[in-house]
Amino acid sequence: MIQKDLNVNSPLGEWLSYLEHLHSKNIDMGLTRIKHVAQQLDLLHSNAFVITVAGTNGKGTTCRLLETILLNAGYRVGVYSSPHILRYNERVRIQGQELDDQQHTLAFATIEQQRTPSLTYFEFSTLAALWLFQQAQLDVIILEVGLGGRLDATNIIDTDLAIITSIDIDHVAFLGDTREKIGFEKAGICRKNTPLVVGEPDCPESIKQHAQALHCPTLYRGKDFNYQLNQDSWHWQSHQQSWQDLPLCHIPLQNAATALAALQFLPFNIEAQIIRQSLATVELAGRFQFLNVAQRQQLAKRFGLDAKQMPQIVLDVGHNPHAARYLASQLQQQKRNYSKIYAVCGVLQDKDAEGVLLPLLPLIADWVCVPLAGERGQSAEQLQSKLNVIAKKNDQVLNSIAVTSMLQGVEYTLNQSGKTDLILLFGSFHTVADFLLLLE
Repeated sequence: MIQKDLNVNSPLGEWLSYLEHLHSKNIDMGLTRIKHVAQQLDLLHSNAFVITVAGTNGKGTTCRLLETILLNAGYRVGVYSSPHILRYNERVRIQGQELDDQQHTLAFATIEQQRTPSLTYFEFSTLAALWLFQQAQLDVIILEVGLGGRLDATNIIDTDLAIITSIDIDHVAFLGDTREKIGFEKAGICRKNTPLVVGEPDCPESIKQHAQALHCPTLYRGKDFNYQLNQDSWHWQSHQQSWQDLPLCHIPLQNAATALAALQFLPFNIEAQIIRQSLATVELAGRFQFLNVAQRQQLAKRFGLDAKQMPQIVLDVGHNPHAARYLASQLQQQKRNYSKIYAVCGVLQDKDAEGVLLPLLPLIADWVCVPLAGERGQSAEQLQSKLNVIAKKNDQVLNSIAVTSMLQGVEYTLNQSGKTDLILLFGSFHTVADFLLLLE
């Protein structure tokens, strides 16, 4: 274990290793420890407008679109999100940019000087983000909830606008095994008389009851706002506002629609042209992300292949049933453009493998199962075994192979596929990270 003699000049990697071992549990829900340190550092109150975003899926892209719109409108914006894909620095953005290592180690060193209780990795990193935001004198802070809402570290801050993107079954050990229980936990980010936007069309009663008890002005998707997809554009409307012929974007439209609903509660003047410009340019790594030409050429060079014969490759961090169903719907729309779809898949052992894999079974011709490292990881053989059981149970015929590494999995799939095919790489943030490390 790293000793407590770290300072601002210590490498970021050493600090992160220290944080990983600082507390006895990776996840230890509750706000008492982190609130105590936040009070010592005077981090509980901010002059910035705070937006807190919870939900099973869609948090990252909703935050990203709000960030893009507000930046394009000329406001100073900070975003805290998790988990990261490749680098810890991805978790904090100020003015749309990641911060260098030393800014993070300065924040860590400042917090360590005030810390008396042990903190989890996420609690420590949340305090560091809030401290960095405090130094930056921002107009808006956007906080993406890590897990649940009520007891998540980000909830030490009183929000000015709460957003709940979607509700589905995930993290049952911490949040409960029903949508009502999970909805209750997510609704914990709400504050009295403070606006709430709900992007989940089938909103649990627990959220509605909580919002009513707190007298939250609330916009519900399907009741107070909605959207329609056309062939090459989409429309958004609420009782007060309507935007026609909006450009299609690279994030799920339901999340874009939720972000547009949130604009109704912001104390800022944002022109329609800013919204259109932001929709046309917004993107977020690992969310149905197609590799660009340069990346595919880089991959071809790495494996000694003809770049002109490279298949399309799409990355997705989806790792629960709700995300998998959306991913399947996206693939269904793309299927006619490709001869064959291959999947390179890695799923953590504590995830609902059947819920993640089943929606994709009819769309995937060949499966390549890759191992994931760490306490929660599982071998490719374990995943392949689960895949085969799920396929047999649902009378699906599939071809599958288990490989020893992401390197072997990508090499095998590239050698099997051609320029008219699509490779889907999905199942976890860890899966996408392993591939991007290979690409780098």
